[in-house]
Amino acid sequence: DPRGLYTCKIGDNEYFLQVHYRMCQNCIEVDAPTISGIVIADVIATVFLAVAVYCITGQDKGRMSRGEGRALLAARGWGQ
Repeated sequence: DPRGLYTCKIGDNEYFLQVHYRMCQNCIEVDAPTISGIVIADVIATVFLAVAVYCITGQDKGRMSRGEGRALLAARGWGQ
């Protein structure tokens, strides 16, 4: 506990230092394993999200968009 009155004597002079130390009541101590666990969980979640987005966007490859169908009709002269 660093709280208290500290003195320093240099020659005939004496100096005082009052130290007040207050801890946070809602603080949580975070150590290296906790931080590494958070980082690993974040990387795993990011990989799962990337795979999910890839799978969802990969399913639309067989479908034509609205613009593609009209472009084919306009090229043949039927869309007039």
